[in-house]
Amino acid sequence: MEIFNTMGDMKRALLGLLGLGLVGWAWAQPQAGEYPYRSPAFTTWVQDSYRESPAQGVQPFYAWFEAAYAKTPQAKLEGYPNLGLMAALAQRKKELAALRDPAAKTKLELETGAWLHRLVKATLLKFSLERGYEFTYAVTRSERQCLLQSVLIAGMLQQMGIEAGAYMVWKNQQGQVSNLGHVTAIIKLSDGRDVEIDASEPTPFFTHQGIFAPIQGKYQFAEPVFNPDHTISGYKLVATGQVVKPRAVTPLSFDYLRSQFYYYRGERAPGGFLAAPKTPEGLAASERFLRQAVKYAPENPLATYVLGLVLQREGKAEEARAYIRKGYALYEQYGYVPDGPKAAFAAASR
Repeated sequence: MEIFNTMGDMKRALLGLLGLGLVGWAWAQPQAGEYPYRSPAFTTWVQDSYRESPAQGVQPFYAWFEAAYAKTPQAKLEGYPNLGLMAALAQRKKELAALRDPAAKTKLELETGAWLHRLVKATLLKFSLERGYEFTYAVTRSERQCLLQSVLIAGMLQQMGIEAGAYMVWKNQQGQVSNLGHVTAIIKLSDGRDVEIDASEPTPFFTHQGIFAPIQGKYQFAEPVFNPDHTISGYKLVATGQVVKPRAVTPLSFDYLRSQFYYYRGERAPGGFLAAPKTPEGLAASERFLRQAVKYAPENPLATYVLGLVLQREGKAEEARAYIRKGYALYEQYGYVPDGPKAAFAAASR
């Protein structure tokens, strides 16, 4: 599908992007994401949360989470009931480092993923789309959401030396399609396979049918090729039908995930984008959060597109059209355009 019907359309859209200073965003190359639990990178997400949500009197996240681990028997590393969280992570890291056989190491990586799935569900008891992306509400309400639980699992895996990260999900286990509506953790196993870990589900190793991540150096929509044991042997690119090996797929970057935290803040702002009724103050809050999301990851198509919708609601028509067009162009570049961006682009092009 072509983005523009005529060369004139293309020139007009480009001039609009230039006028709004948006051309400089274009087509950022994805970077690898490293954010071990308690690292400065991971702490940045926590600090963002404490700055952007009610945090007065809220216990620091690390202290709360590690205390929750200490008092929750079902969260503990098997065989080490008296170790605190950091000591348990260090113990498992030592065990993993001692293994040289890829098959044995893969087995222990899978066991570790299952442990962390159990740990997160036992310490963060409630799933909340409304607030679960904030570390502050993890502390005050024991809440989690797909992004927070995924980066928490991935961060602990990285702390143990396991290659791990997160993917966006656009098609669930039943094949239901969304506009990048979910996040899952991923382990890049030592034997070359991948496996999804989703704490939204009762069992650790899940089979979401469509993911979005950097593939062969650029963001792409893809469909995992699953083995009977739920591990992934390849990814079929939506744009071309080519099947690539798991090593061609990179987890989402730190900046992309930071952008996604801000996306959820914008999406869920009281009185904002998803609220009913909407208020001028709520839409302004959504706009602020979404602008920050786009600043951190200009390549994030969902944040770009939804920012356009919010600006449209606020009556900022010219800027709204530019962001909607930019979002559409990103989706198309990545190989798949969901129905919502298609309809918004068609309306913005009239």
